[in-house]
Amino acid sequence: MIDNGNNSQEEEIELEIHSESEVLDAVENNCGSGYIDNNIEPEMRFSDSHHKDKDVVKHDFTQQFSSKNAKIISCCIVCGFVLYHTILRLFHGIDTCQWLLSDGNFRDQVWQPYGCMMHHYNHLDARRCMKYMEYWGTKNHFVFVGDSRMEQLYHAFIHQIVPTYEWGVVHPPRAGPLSPSSTITPNYVDPVKLANQDLSYNDTQIGLRVQYLFLPYPNKTMISALQQWKNSKDWPKTLVIGTGSWTIKNSKVDAVELLLQSEYASVVTHLTVILDGLVEAGVDVLWAVQEPTDANKLVGDWAVVTNDKIDAYNYLFQKVLRYSKVKIWSSGKLVAAQNLEDSLDGYHLGWKTLIQDTQILLNMYCNDNMNYNDATCCSNLEKVSNLQLVTFVILGLSFLLLCILFVRKHWRRLFPGSNYVYQRLKYNGYSSYEAKEKASDIIYGPVAALGKLAVIMTFFFICDRTTMFMKENKYFTQTNFWLPVIYILVLGIFFTEDSAFTKVLHYDQENETKGWMVLLILVYNMMGASQVLPIFMFVKILYSAFLFLHGWNQFLSFLQRGEYSFVRFLQEMFRLNLMTVLLCLCMNRPYQFYDFIPLISFWTLVAFIGLSIPPRVKWTACDTSSLNYLYLVLKLIGIFSFTTILYMSEVFFEKVFITRPWKALFVSTDDDMHDWWTRWKIDRYSVPMGMLLALGYHVGRKYKILEDDNHGNLFSTRISLVAVLFSLMGIIGYGTFSVFCRNQLECIEIHSYVGFLPIAGYIFLRNVSGALRTRFSAFFAWFGQFWVELLVGQYHVWMGADGHGVLVLVPAYPVGNVLLTAFVFACTAHEIRKCTNALLPYAVPEDWRKATRNLFLFLLVLIPIGIHDGMF
Repeated sequence: MIDNGNNSQEEEIELEIHSESEVLDAVENNCGSGYIDNNIEPEMRFSDSHHKDKDVVKHDFTQQFSSKNAKIISCCIVCGFVLYHTILRLFHGIDTCQWLLSDGNFRDQVWQPYGCMMHHYNHLDARRCMKYMEYWGTKNHFVFVGDSRMEQLYHAFIHQIVPTYEWGVVHPPRAGPLSPSSTITPNYVDPVKLANQDLSYNDTQIGLRVQYLFLPYPNKTMISALQQWKNSKDWPKTLVIGTGSWTIKNSKVDAVELLLQSEYASVVTHLTVILDGLVEAGVDVLWAVQEPTDANKLVGDWAVVTNDKIDAYNYLFQKVLRYSKVKIWSSGKLVAAQNLEDSLDGYHLGWKTLIQDTQILLNMYCNDNMNYNDATCCSNLEKVSNLQLVTFVILGLSFLLLCILFVRKHWRRLFPGSNYVYQRLKYNGYSSYEAKEKASDIIYGPVAALGKLAVIMTFFFICDRTTMFMKENKYFTQTNFWLPVIYILVLGIFFTEDSAFTKVLHYDQENETKGWMVLLILVYNMMGASQVLPIFMFVKILYSAFLFLHGWNQFLSFLQRGEYSFVRFLQEMFRLNLMTVLLCLCMNRPYQFYDFIPLISFWTLVAFIGLSIPPRVKWTACDTSSLNYLYLVLKLIGIFSFTTILYMSEVFFEKVFITRPWKALFVSTDDDMHDWWTRWKIDRYSVPMGMLLALGYHVGRKYKILEDDNHGNLFSTRISLVAVLFSLMGIIGYGTFSVFCRNQLECIEIHSYVGFLPIAGYIFLRNVSGALRTRFSAFFAWFGQFWVELLVGQYHVWMGADGHGVLVLVPAYPVGNVLLTAFVFACTAHEIRKCTNALLPYAVPEDWRKATRNLFLFLLVLIPIGIHDGMF
């Protein structure tokens, strides 16, 4: 309603109370639910009257900057960056291989190519690449042509593939017109010990053949050699040419003047024709631009090789090759420019430069065939499957239907006729229109949700399955990790306020806990902090805490409200899995790719079956008969026993989960269920321990051991001190264990048994004091309302390349990029949560017959998909 300034203060108070009652009703109806319906946002909350002045300011702010306005801004940002990146593609093209060879910069001593991700090839990766390429019929033949810098790169390239290659041990080459005359052992780091002659290396085990042709001048000799080589048809797969500096050194004129000489220009033109012919024959020809020199180290004849002359030489050669089919390799120049201090004589390349140049070559050659997750440079886009096409067609039709209904709805509002009954109601300056309910109006809600999901899934696809937006590798530093963590925690503390609830792990506190945990997980994944074992173990605790809270909620939900219905179970599964299923269909990923959702869904099923076994116990029944406590204990023992049996026999575990037709839910893309086994066994006791603590909580309340019906402390003073002491011991003890544990596998195994200690300790510390228990962070609580969407969606929007890289909206500005992508991602996840809530009553109605019907229809849709994927 629009405020015309006629409302009285009493009416405002009445509206505030009404809003608060809505919150209370929502919580009461969802108390103990593992996944609460959170349509009521923190921005709709109102505080008590003694905070009225503060609330007026806060209310005015939230009216101006609500989630709706934030999403509008987010849409504008996305549209703006789509236009911006489209313009970038017009100038830089869409070839990621060209991006790799053309530009980049250093990030923490690691080279980051422009717009794409580069895999770091160790010796094993490089040899595997060569072996696979040979198996697939590609000849691993590389030729380096040029001066002594190319010889350095020749040796470094071989050493990266063959670790036993000691500073360039050269084997006799094959017989040919360009064979060297002798075998020598040069040192390619020390320029004095370079061979400066033709060299060759063969490795028959992986089908590798590498040659170096000492041709330091782009003259008729080089043309003759390349022509003779071309006529022999012994073409390589990759040809790298780098020459020019020797020409500058031995010339009495500038390189610019040299190129302008007619005789030399004709040589360059002829050379270009030959190179274009090699490209047409299937050879990847790279022209390496000349790297800069360190003038302070140059001596003798090399002193005339200045960077100005090198730049002029590179410019004119690039101008000549601009219209040829030869690839210009200019990123090597940028690498060398930032590592000049490593050069021994100011001209030859240093060790760091050679390593990065070798990595660039291997990424160019191998990425498209090896399909490493962290490599998008020179890697073709994933083909769109038929299932993806069908999914997007259906979503597109939903969006089209939404557009039709939207236009019709507003057309009828603008031109009211027989379709509308026009009523003008005057009440304190308010007016409204009341429309007849028609079929189009009834279906508008679910169609609108499906239409929005269609747009969001398209956005996800564009972000992670196209080259519209760039991707970069993750780079971890302690500063990059801890600064955002501290910033987030400070923001959370700043936005604290009183809660209307006093129970342990009440609605606000539970959302707060989930909120700060999911934000820390997002930072952890964005920064690639898994390489630090203590941080890795801390994040494992966060995942365990999600499952622990889920077990707590499931246990209390069943026993407090007695909701053992199949409909309630289906609603829970729908909330957890809608986004995951859509992403599986749209992004062509298996269900197990989003590993935490299958895990928490599995435990939801276990809790439903385990607690629904007759007799179905409620708290009220426990008060009348203590025998019901025995039933609950037996059920928990059964769940613990079932978990232990699955863990003790991995063979039995595989037989259970590899059984068709549900096998496809637990295997990865390569039909392996090791990831599922590893993920499951880490937190196998988290949910049961959460259920056990929930039982202890209820018993404690019944026998007045704890009291959380008011704002006072949870226990008596003596018990509170003991609880705080043991809680601190649990948290500090686990922290000490994480810091001093050195083997990740051993840490994880121990974590499975002691992971509940810091979680229970945190819950006690958070709730012992009434002052802490009845306050919460609205900032964290808001994110906690859609934690599932944040956890699932991070792989494609918050990050890139299925979570292995970072999505780049703002190139060259990492901090600004993180802030903007975070803002867009949060708005997107929140909207998905709202769409899920809008579709819930239609997908899983309260009537069990309709809910069962919809489940049956969903299974019918899955049958052809399952047949295609080999589920049956």
